[in-house]
Amino acid sequence: MQKRYLYGLTLACLLIQAITATQAVAAPKPKLWEKWTAHNPNDARSIDHTRWGRFLNKHVQSHVSGVNRIAYGQVSDSSRASLQTYINGLAQIPISEFNRQEQLAYWVNLYNALTVKVVLGRYPVRSIRDIKSGLFSSGPWGKKLVTVEAEQLTLDDIEHRILRPIWKDPRIHYAVNCAAIGCPNLQPIAFTAAAISTLLDQAAAEYINHPRGVTVNGRMLVVSSIYIWFQTDFGDSDEGVIQHLRQYASADLSKALATVMKISDDGYDWTLNDIAAP
Repeated sequence: MQKRYLYGLTLACLLIQAITATQAVAAPKPKLWEKWTAHNPNDARSIDHTRWGRFLNKHVQSHVSGVNRIAYGQVSDSSRASLQTYINGLAQIPISEFNRQEQLAYWVNLYNALTVKVVLGRYPVRSIRDIKSGLFSSGPWGKKLVTVEAEQLTLDDIEHRILRPIWKDPRIHYAVNCAAIGCPNLQPIAFTAAAISTLLDQAAAEYINHPRGVTVNGRMLVVSSIYIWFQTDFGDSDEGVIQHLRQYASADLSKALATVMKISDDGYDWTLNDIAAP
C-alpha cells in the first residue's frame, strides 16, 4: 500500500512539473474578447492617472543595472491604500465609452498597478512566478483580480484578450510589466493618452538597447525570450524580429545587427524586480 502511495505521489509530482514547465514556455495567444472593442472615437474625456503616477515616482528606482526596480519592502501602508484606491477608481470607469487612446493608457496602467498589488500582497517572494493562481499555475496571471463593467478580469485577460488583439502593436510588450528583472522596465511615470505613443517608443528603445533585450556577439544574436514567446507579434519569424529590433537600435547595435540573419539563443530572468535583488 505504501509503495502504491509513493508511486502515485511521484507521478503527481512529475505531472505538476511537466505542466509547469510547459506553461513556462507556452505564452498565451491573442484571443479577442469582443466586448472590449467598444469605444467612442468622439469622446474627449480624459482619465486621471495622477495617483498612480505619484506611486511610481515615489517607489520606482533606477538601478545601476539599467533595470528599474521597486523597493517593495519599503512601501508604506498609506501607499498601499493609495494604490488600492487608484485600482478601485479605474474599476468604476465605463471604459467602453472612451476613445481608443484613453483605453490603451487605461488598460496598461491597470495591468501594471494590479501586478504591483499582487506582488505587495505576497512579498517577500523570489519571483512573481512563485505567486500561484491555481494548483498547476506558474504565476498569478490567471487569477480574477478586478471587475470592470461587470466582468471579472485576469492579467491574462487584459494582455492577451484586450491589449494584444485590439491594438495589434508589438510595443505593448514594452509597456506591461511582469515584475521581473528580464521584463522591460516599469516606467517611473504613468501612461497617458497624450503621451503613450512617445512612451512606447522610448520603452522599446530602452529595452532593445539593453543587454537583457538584445546582445550580439559576432553573428550570434541572443534576445529576450519575449521575442520567442510572442514572435507572432514581431513579424512571426526571426527576420521579422530582427527587422523590429533595427527600428529602435542605437547606431552601434544597428551596425552589429546588419550581418545577423537569425536568432541564435534567448533567455529571461524571472527574478523579482526588487531593489534588494542582486
